[in-house]
Amino acid sequence: MNFFQLIRLFRTIYFGSPPDIHLIQQLGLLSVKIGQTYAQRADFLSESSCRELAKLYRQTTPSLPSDFDGLLKASVSEGWTEQFRSLSSIPMACASVGQVHRGILRCGDEVVVKLVRSDFKASFQRDVERVERLLKVLVLCYPKLARVADPIGTLRSIGASTLAELDLRNEVEGQDRLSRIYRRYREEFDLAKLQFPRIYRDLSSERVLVSEYIGEPTFDELLESGRLPLQALMDLFEIHGFYLFCMGTFHGDIHPGNLILRDGQIVFLDTGAISQVPDSMRRGLFRFFDALVSGDFERSAASLEGMSRSPIAASRAKVFRSEFRRLYEGFLGKSVAELSLSRQMMQTIRLAVDHGMDFETGMYPIIKSLMYLDGMVLRCSPTTDLMSDLKPFLDRFRPWVERSNVELG
Repeated sequence: MNFFQLIRLFRTIYFGSPPDIHLIQQLGLLSVKIGQTYAQRADFLSESSCRELAKLYRQTTPSLPSDFDGLLKASVSEGWTEQFRSLSSIPMACASVGQVHRGILRCGDEVVVKLVRSDFKASFQRDVERVERLLKVLVLCYPKLARVADPIGTLRSIGASTLAELDLRNEVEGQDRLSRIYRRYREEFDLAKLQFPRIYRDLSSERVLVSEYIGEPTFDELLESGRLPLQALMDLFEIHGFYLFCMGTFHGDIHPGNLILRDGQIVFLDTGAISQVPDSMRRGLFRFFDALVSGDFERSAASLEGMSRSPIAASRAKVFRSEFRRLYEGFLGKSVAELSLSRQMMQTIRLAVDHGMDFETGMYPIIKSLMYLDGMVLRCSPTTDLMSDLKPFLDRFRPWVERSNVELG
């Protein structure tokens, strides 16, 4: 991706009516990943633009059935296909790096087979390197951009998570990490509404993943048709919040295409990108939100100051707290349609940076999670007062947050 292609990408995202998803796909895998990230930015893109960009979760160009045999042969070992009673050459779904086919094993189990469609790795890494060079020039010209939006950290995060997706063994390992936490703590914290699909490990490898077939739609499909219950999102907030605030290890790409609702339970898909944050950050963020929902803006501002790698002078802290209170005046009691949490958080970070604070690059996966969750609520129930709904979850997290990783085992 060169400079002019990057300009075309952001032009169609910001000013397209609607964004041209075919152009985004033509510009390559990095372009698709950036488009997917912006699909949840309903805080400053129009609802119609977000809906169009959300198609990038599921409407990518599949391999032709005539190419399927070649793709399969390049992905599996000899004798692999003999384990199947049938395997469709027509994909049931396509994603940015792979496509999914239905099959039936000889034992009768219905499964899905995910295949990485081609060797994207080399071209993707070249695109990331080119765009990073362009961003470094922008940051050199506008240093504050690095602290406010962390574009290079964001790009590297997208790059790392995408490269992890290209090796399907990471999806198995990621599910194992989340499952271990689930099994360890499900008796102490209610995680009954979380599920993971069964993976057939003996049939899976770097470029192929075989897992159980789940016929229910994804959150994205339910949102598109207006059928996703708000309660499902509240359940997701509780589950994801436990992993984020209490464990510091969480699903790093929790967009609505990676979630399935099955009989009231949430199934985590595509666990190849697992994010981890240090104790200090997960505790600091919890304290920030805990104070915020209670209207204690002084304590909330102090929590944000405590997360900065570089302490700020007392005189600047006083001015920051005054402007923080002004920013959050009238915040509580507003619906997500009236005041987006994502937009408010971006303004908060910008305000903090303007007063000399400096945050770890690990903040991006957390902000990305908030963008996804906030975007789903905006699509599902725009009149929801999200901050009020979060308070009971924060109360349940509180006893866990102050425990160290050593205590958590």
